Amino acid sequence: MEATIRDLRLHTTEVLADADRGERVTITRRGQVRAVLMRCEDPGGGARPSRNPACGSWRDRHEAVDEQVRGMRQPRALPSCASTPMC
Repeated sequence: MEATIRDLRLHTTEVLADADRGERVTITRRGQVRAVLMRCEDPGGGARPSRNPACGSWRDRHEAVDEQVRGMRQPRALPSCASTPMC
């Protein structure tokens, strides 16, 4: 199937339904191919938190988040006003 960008904008649901059925949808702009839409092999197969090694790395920490953030922040030194005429 071929669809223009305007078709995609006005009939997104129908174009995506065609792609979901396994049809390859070619998107054109001014007659030039710009993109191809097709169904994912594994829809919804994104990264799962259990597979991410960082997941649960803070599980054993018992400090409050506010305490940890305060500990990471360093007070900033203010510039000296002695040398500027506006102070």
